[in-house]
Amino acid sequence: MIKTLGELKKSGYKSRSIKEELRENLIARLKDKDLGFEGIIGFEDTVMPDLQTAILSRHNILLLGLRGQAKTRIARLMVNLLDEYVPYIAGSELYDDPLNPISWAGKNTIEIHGDDTPIAWWHRSDRYTEKLATPDVTVADLIGDVDPIKAATQKLNYNDERVIHFGLIPRAHRSIFVINELPDLQARIQVALFNILQEKDIQIRGFKLRLPLDVQFVFTANPEDYTNRGSIVTPLKDRIESQILTHYPKSLAISRKITQQEALITPAQKLIESDGLVKDLVEQIAFEARSSEYIDKKSGVSARLTISAYENLISHAERRMLINSEKNTVVRISDFLGVIPAITGKIELVYEGELEGPAKVANILIGKAIKTMLQTYFPDPEKMKKAKKDNPYGDIIKWFAAGNSVNLLDDITDKDYKKALNEVPGLKQVVQLFHPNISANQTLLYMEFVLHGLAEFSLVSKSYLEKGFEFKDMFDSLFSADFTNEDDNFDDRY
Repeated sequence: MIKTLGELKKSGYKSRSIKEELRENLIARLKDKDLGFEGIIGFEDTVMPDLQTAILSRHNILLLGLRGQAKTRIARLMVNLLDEYVPYIAGSELYDDPLNPISWAGKNTIEIHGDDTPIAWWHRSDRYTEKLATPDVTVADLIGDVDPIKAATQKLNYNDERVIHFGLIPRAHRSIFVINELPDLQARIQVALFNILQEKDIQIRGFKLRLPLDVQFVFTANPEDYTNRGSIVTPLKDRIESQILTHYPKSLAISRKITQQEALITPAQKLIESDGLVKDLVEQIAFEARSSEYIDKKSGVSARLTISAYENLISHAERRMLINSEKNTVVRISDFLGVIPAITGKIELVYEGELEGPAKVANILIGKAIKTMLQTYFPDPEKMKKAKKDNPYGDIIKWFAAGNSVNLLDDITDKDYKKALNEVPGLKQVVQLFHPNISANQTLLYMEFVLHGLAEFSLVSKSYLEKGFEFKDMFDSLFSADFTNEDDNFDDRY
């Protein structure tokens, strides 16, 4: 490996700016049909082309989008477009390019040692700096400050570059520098970035230093922040050459793929059977939330909601399996009660939502997801009720109308779960009619799904028990004393 400046020159090494480096490496990736951003799903035809164009244009980038839209992840993955190793002057505070040093220390080292200047190598994983913009961030943090101790100990004047203690941005020379939540940065701090982005000099307490920093800037921002906490000052926004809009997954299939990629499921939990139906229901909850009148649409609903929800769903089924000393189990619709804690902390409620309460809103979203998905997997119960031909749900509704009921508790064993569902006449027949080729476990899941779906269409009553649900006749529940306490039962649990 090359260890001196002389050896580096003989090798034919040529310096490149970081933007040129990103550009040329991206060109090579694109020629190989490699997008260069592994793990980013759903942006292939929208965000990625814009991002690649910005990199090819050697632009600083602003990623603008609601929370949970992979903005920071995209920025971190840009590191993969850097060279694996680049040389720098050993001991240099700013990791000076040996062929193009910018600091006094780098230039002085070469002046003293010449071609014997020691060279070290810098891995791309270390060429990334990230800073969360908060109101307490100072100019000294980002750019630097005059260090009076340096001046005193080295007997230097304050107009000497060596008295400066460099901040995060100068130390990110030849690196990618990311500022997350840019609008949270105070306006006066944003102003301090003007010269670095455009004129390539820094100003600290009146000390002006021409320092041609080589930095790829990536900023992230949430549009909601513009009104809630601050804004990006216009001159700074003007200096950020490319603004790229991110978005949430546009389909259940894409959303599901993201969740399954990101969810942290243990090897033991992977043995728990999870049908495609419940996976789709998890994603549908997020879609319902993004259009709900109870949730602030400007705040957004993060993709982290579905990831956490799916993890909780599996864990809720695992808990039941452990309690019942069973060796395996299948995720049920009733396990979605365990998803509620994963929803409540990830939704920003409007006034109407605050009146309902986060747990109630979460339960409403689950109900709406079930109602929507029922029409995908089975015929619309309302249309079947109005149709002149036989209603496939007729026997089920009649059985409940006759005063029968069924309880599905959280901790019920698989054996008792099967027994309870099979007590409802016509339920298994409906599933077999529309899904004749599914497994026995799927059949039970779909049977429970139909019960919950009919309840969402107000054809069957669903009440909350201390440890699960009770299904009974809708008409009978209107005159039941328990009906007045249904919300109380839900509140007691959450």
